[in-house]
Parts: sequence; structure tokens; C-alpha cells
Amino acid sequence: MTLDDLYGLKADKPSESDRMEARRRLDAIAKPIDGLGDMEKMLCRIAAIRRTPDFDMDKKALIIMCADNGVVAEGVTQTESAVTARVAHLMGQRKSSAGIMSVSYPIDILTVDIGIDSNATIPGIIDRKVRCGTGNITVTAAMSAGECLQAIETGVDLVRDLEKSGYSLIATGEMGIGNTTTATAVMCALCNKQPEEVTGRGAGLDDEGLKRKVGVIKRALAYHGMDKPADDEITGRDMAFKALRTLGGLDIAGLTGIFIGGAICHIPVVIDGLISATAALCADMIVTGCREYMLASHNGREAGCGEILERLGLHAVIDADLALGEGSGALLLMPMLDMAYSLYIHGTRFGSDVGIDHYERFDEK
Repeated sequence: MTLDDLYGLKADKPSESDRMEARRRLDAIAKPIDGLGDMEKMLCRIAAIRRTPDFDMDKKALIIMCADNGVVAEGVTQTESAVTARVAHLMGQRKSSAGIMSVSYPIDILTVDIGIDSNATIPGIIDRKVRCGTGNITVTAAMSAGECLQAIETGVDLVRDLEKSGYSLIATGEMGIGNTTTATAVMCALCNKQPEEVTGRGAGLDDEGLKRKVGVIKRALAYHGMDKPADDEITGRDMAFKALRTLGGLDIAGLTGIFIGGAICHIPVVIDGLISATAALCADMIVTGCREYMLASHNGREAGCGEILERLGLHAVIDADLALGEGSGALLLMPMLDMAYSLYIHGTRFGSDVGIDHYERFDEK
């Protein structure tokens, strides 16, 4: 994939007629109008994305992108980079947090090594390694333009493969020591935020560690000339690609490809926390309209997550102070969607079924 190829990708508008038909069917169920609130909006959104009110959600996948980040050398984490590979080994055995959470739930987990800093083969992991970790963003670019494009293309291709296999819903996750630092740096560059406003504690930094992390992000932004509002001559997609390449991580770039792939293949993709949300923002800035194919699962503990969702015009349905990663928040949304979908398909209808008159939408009169 070249940069021109990437910029040439298009996201079609979802089907408004199918969204309205799904809403009509929900309104015909013997319940208050919009009784399931945001869950009903999500179902209508899925109908629009899939271009049919008779959509199914039988095959679901969680894609977890794993990668290391050179910025860990600046002391922005509690643990060393080697932890990424150790957790990936657990993921390959489905013994990590996400694997245990989903042990009795019908979802396929695809864990991808897109940039772990190790050449070892990890059983159960899909090898799509672009390079062994990224550069230290305070003194060099995270990756080259070619590597960034390769990572994005990896994500797009994974979605295309899932489409061919009949998957209809994709959740996103990640694992990579130091990736809240890279994600926050990208978010600051694209949202014109100061690191002090949005930098969180990641996996549990103390006050001194948080202060150091803020300083590292400031240095990285300044080094790459992204600590000030963008020049008017720089397009949003150029800005997003530059931020992703210079400040981001291979996990974020791969997830950016997942969101772009979802828009191309008309498959809804669920945002997890900060890292996933950052990738979603990059995807929408690079390929306009990708946001129409995204579902927001939760408001993550990291402050930048809510800021990004607001910019994307998305509303998360879970507010539980989550900060686990691995796609855990996106996973939690799945059974909620299943229950709402069950009502959508099997719900008792007004009229002859129950002898109750249909509710009206007075807000639209």
C-alpha cells in the first residue's frame, strides 16, 4: 500500500433507509419508545452499516494488536517492555484477562504480533510483525512512512479476511507496554490538547511517574513539531498520518487499519479504550466517514478517551472506570448487544399479540 492508495480509500455512507426500518421494527415491540436507549440506537446503526434490517450478529471477532514502544526507555511505565511478549504468550493460550473473560462467550480472538520486540515465535499468535518495536519518540520517529502504511494495510487485510469468513461484528483491543504514552501523544497532536490535560496514569504510575510521563510527551510533541496547532495548509489526513508515524505505535497503526477496513467492508467495529479510540480518530481523519462504522463501548479511565469519542460524535454505553485494555471494554458490550438483538428479533409486538395500542413518537410531530 502506498500513501496514495491509502488516501484513495473511500467510506460509503451507511443506509439511512435500513436504519429507519430497524427503528420502526423496534418501535413496534411492546415496550416504551426507545426503552433500551442507546442500545436501540446501536442496533439501528448496525442495520445501516450492514445495509439490511435483517442483519445477524452470529460471528464476532476480537482483534488484539500487540506491539512494543521505544518510548518505554524514558521511564513512562512501571514495567519493562518484555512484559508485552509475556502477556502475548498468555493471550495465545487464551489465559490473559480478555481470554478468561470470554471463555464462555462465543467470540473468536485473533491476537496479532504487529511489533513485539522479540523474534521468538509465540504459539497461538498471528505473526504480522512490521518491526521489533518502535523508535523512542522523544528522539526519533516511531516508524517510517512505509512501516506505518504496512501496519495500516495489515489491519485492513485482516478485516477483509474476516468479511470473507462471514464475520459481522469486530471488537478491537491491544497490548503493548507504553502505549498509553504514544496514544496520548497522538491525541494531543490531533486534538490540540496539552499533555497536562489528558495524560493518565496508564497501568498505575505514581505522582512522580505521571509528571515524568507528561514531560516525555511534551518533549516528543516538540521534537516532531506537533506541539502547536497545525498549519492551515496541512490537511487533516496528512496531520493524522504524520502523528501516527512519528508519535504513535504499530498497535495503533494496525488498529487504524481495522477501523478503515470496517468502513470498506461494511462491518461495525467496536472501540475499546484510549489506544483503540486514538486509532479510530486517525482512521476517520485519514478516510473521511469511517466514524459512521464505529460503535463506542465505554468511557475509559484515561481522560483522552472521552475527548476523542466526543470529537467522533460517538456515545459510549458503559461508564465503569475501565482501564484494563486487551479489548475488555469492547468485550463487555457484546452480551449487552446480544440481549438487545434478541428483543429486536423475538420481541412481542403491539396489536393483536398483546392487545395494547402502539406507542407514538410525539417528539417527531
